Amino acid sequence: MLTMILSGTNLQAQKPSITNEKLYHIDNLAQQLIQTGQIAGASILLFKDGQTIYNKAFGYADPETKKAMQTNSIFRIASQTKAITSIAAMMLWEQGKFLLDEPVSKYIPEFKKTAVLKNFNPADSSYTTQPVVREITIRDLLRHTSGLSYPVFSIDERLNAIYAKAGVSTGLGSKGVLKERIELLAEQPLLHQPGEAFTYGLNTDVLGRLVEVWSGLSLQDFLKIRIFDPLEMEDTYFHLPKGKIDRLVALDQKVDGKLKKRKELIYEGNEVNYPAAGGIYVSGGAGLSSTTSDYLKFLQMVLNKGIYKGKRLIGEKTIELMLKNQLTESMKINGQEENFQFGLGWGLVNKRNGYLHPLSKGSFFWGGAYNTHYWVDPKEQLIGLVFTQEYMPDSYWDLGYLFKNVFYSLIESK
Repeated sequence: MLTMILSGTNLQAQKPSITNEKLYHIDNLAQQLIQTGQIAGASILLFKDGQTIYNKAFGYADPETKKAMQTNSIFRIASQTKAITSIAAMMLWEQGKFLLDEPVSKYIPEFKKTAVLKNFNPADSSYTTQPVVREITIRDLLRHTSGLSYPVFSIDERLNAIYAKAGVSTGLGSKGVLKERIELLAEQPLLHQPGEAFTYGLNTDVLGRLVEVWSGLSLQDFLKIRIFDPLEMEDTYFHLPKGKIDRLVALDQKVDGKLKKRKELIYEGNEVNYPAAGGIYVSGGAGLSSTTSDYLKFLQMVLNKGIYKGKRLIGEKTIELMLKNQLTESMKINGQEENFQFGLGWGLVNKRNGYLHPLSKGSFFWGGAYNTHYWVDPKEQLIGLVFTQEYMPDSYWDLGYLFKNVFYSLIESK
């Protein structure tokens, strides 16, 4: 039986531009995706004009036990961690701890020796390197132009092989200690010269280590003290407490065209339920788990230019800088759509690429590897979150686009 749960929704108080009847188009899409076996379940939250107008859970949190999805279900948010770590870094930038165009090696000396991949031997994954024209900067980390890539997910098979041989981790439930993992990463070659191209990779994991260096706190403690506690984010963790493990959504995978709960190890041999496991390093690029309502609070703060419930967490001008495109026209865009634009921590919609999105110019967005999605539209005063849990590469990645398209079709001029 299809399960649909409505929680915490104030439909009576919403703006007249979106009627109750129209919002059920969202219901219909969610039900259609579940009935056709595209997803097992989802949690969807829409916030507009200062209030939650839609907060529903559909389907199953665990397709094997038929446990219903809830609006407070906890999801592995993977790369949605990046925006939070980026904000943390910029908080320290405001304190004068670093400059954006300083070399990373000033704070992590191991990056002084990092070089660029030149020749590669597929027989044994050996390689030669060439010197960098300039070192990786902190701005490169925030905008993914360092030349660092991802193991397993790299767009370049050479780096996949090199990283695998060296034991470089994805950060998705990887074991180890953050400091040691980043020092190992610094020993590996870059895919390209720093500043030459946008290549999505382990940049924000390095940034997470820098937060520790600059603050003198663990990344976990810094985020709790400076972000999670002020924002009242009570369900966002690198390591779930025992009392909340039962709310973690199962990871689904398509087997012979049908969704099945994954129980096997993931990626480089990590536990599928790593948010509840021990010995996992704190990944600033992919390690957090959260709920739609918790992540909404974080996005509300950004939408409100650094303020949440009257408390300023970060400066208005700092948010404005983070929402400016950081990619030059000369940069190559690896693995992204034409005219892709990126700020300091998230994708952007602006004049150059506005034709690709229903979102208004000035919006920003991103998602996570397990099919979680968010977007923020300042013009419409809108935040959207669509969370499910699917194992790549078979996940239905168009999910975020589908819900954006349906929701924006419901908006009318006031």
